[in-house]
Amino acid sequence: MSKSKSKGGQGTPATVALTQAKVDFTLHPYEHDAGAQAYGEEAADALGLPYGQIFKTLVAEVEDGLAVAVVPVAGKLDLKAFAAALGSKRAAMADAAKVERVTGYVVGGISPLGQRRRLPTVIDASALDFATIYFSAGRRGLQIETAPAELVRLTGAVTAPIGRAG
Repeated sequence: MSKSKSKGGQGTPATVALTQAKVDFTLHPYEHDAGAQAYGEEAADALGLPYGQIFKTLVAEVEDGLAVAVVPVAGKLDLKAFAAALGSKRAAMADAAKVERVTGYVVGGISPLGQRRRLPTVIDASALDFATIYFSAGRRGLQIETAPAELVRLTGAVTAPIGRAG
């Protein structure tokens, strides 16, 4: 059985995508609290990271369908700025069940990489301020650390100021 098919260990579609692209990355597992509601903040606290360097993956509906936003866990997604970055008039957060079906990931473990279908992606411009950023590896309790430019390249993302203070 190939590693990409293995259900054991820490392999996820996101880590498989990074490995196949020969991108340097580090996995950071942590003990996920099943009662946690703020998954990004939980990860930042567990790993001792600043909230501005760890990013959450959100999915929103725009006129052309679903799109992915990657923003710091410290803040919120500015839907107007997100829509504008994609050339849309408006955006609204997508239904969680639909997001899980389309991405193949559960809420709280959605990665911008390795989704079932590649969606248009916008990464908050603040990601470029760091040598490395952290984001979900595709399951709760596991974060990926890699260079933001690699995430931009692999997702085909545009960068724009789409985050706002929480």
